[in-house]
Amino acid sequence: MKLKIFFILVLISVKSFSQEKDLRFYIEKAQTNSPLLKDLSNQIKLNTIDSLINKATYKSQITANLNANYAPNYNGFGYDTALSNGQSVSGLVGINKKIIGKNIINSQAETFKIFKEGLILNKKIALKDLNKVIISQYIAASGNQEQIIYNQKILALLKNEAQILKKLTQNSIYKQTDYLIFLSTLKQQEFQLLNFKQQYQNDLGLLNYLSGETDTTFVNLKNPEITLRNIQKQDKIIFLKQFETDSLKIANQNKLIDNIYKPSFSLLGDVGYLSSFASQGYKNFGFSVGFGLSIPIYDGGQKSLQHQKNEMALATNLAYKANFNKQYEQQLLMLNQKLKQAIETENQLQSQLQIADVLIEADKKLLLTGDAQITDFVIAIGNVIAINNSISQNKINKLQLINEINYWSSND
Repeated sequence: MKLKIFFILVLISVKSFSQEKDLRFYIEKAQTNSPLLKDLSNQIKLNTIDSLINKATYKSQITANLNANYAPNYNGFGYDTALSNGQSVSGLVGINKKIIGKNIINSQAETFKIFKEGLILNKKIALKDLNKVIISQYIAASGNQEQIIYNQKILALLKNEAQILKKLTQNSIYKQTDYLIFLSTLKQQEFQLLNFKQQYQNDLGLLNYLSGETDTTFVNLKNPEITLRNIQKQDKIIFLKQFETDSLKIANQNKLIDNIYKPSFSLLGDVGYLSSFASQGYKNFGFSVGFGLSIPIYDGGQKSLQHQKNEMALATNLAYKANFNKQYEQQLLMLNQKLKQAIETENQLQSQLQIADVLIEADKKLLLTGDAQITDFVIAIGNVIAINNSISQNKINKLQLINEINYWSSND
């Protein structure tokens, strides 16, 4: 029974360590768990509700009011009955209908539309920011995973050669000190591999943290397929839409300011019972109608000052937009230049690696016959490790640059 339980635990352990996840998994988890994205989604829904509430104010407003009042007067002491009527009862249903011009209705509706577009834009940018962070961390983690795989191969090579050199040293083909130097290199490689494993575990932990997940499982990451996306025209990129939205907001504010200074007209009416019971109270059922008119005449010049403020805000927005365009172009030029340099570096490193690999194979053969120095082989191994580490770091750098270029030049 104990043996059966042991095998079950081993199978579970193997399954957990062989688990493989890809970039899409972490992106989807991060998007699902992001409180900012949920907040912006709810704000978009709330904006729709606010728009409906505003439309409801255009409709007739009906209210019911019931009031009863008694003011006693004894021998001339008390409220003047000419004013208080002594007692009164009213039960009225009132209606109030604002007469609003189409221009005012349209400008108010435009306010909610522009605000909603701004929220949708903020959500898209927040989504891009989140994806960029997740992709960046995934690249770093997968890069360390590649380092682990490669350094495991080097360690296996060193261990295999150690067995061979041990026999050759016992046969006095090599010195004991040379063999110890080789063992020292092997131990250094074991320590290096341990460092990469620890760093990979930390990178996985940070990746899960950024994704909003609680998971300490040691998993394998699939190779990230990150390529340059189609570059949008500069006037179509999502970041410039912010300036367009701000300009629309300012133009809409000018319309709202003008609307405040237009005459407002409303229809009033009520129906019900209103009586002081002075005489024949049972006859005091009736109705009334009326209207209200408000015409702004002078406000001390506030309208002009409000428009001046908006003109200054628009000028500021245009200045920021012009500056963004310049920096945007320069930033993409620098990023593409760095990407070109990374590709050139990759080609150089690959050519160095080919030579270093050939040297390793040659030294391995010469070691068997005692025609090569162990120290030379150790140096050759060190060169191969250094070149591969440089290749791995350059690959990570190249993928990070592609991630950065995609962030700025694509709307996905």
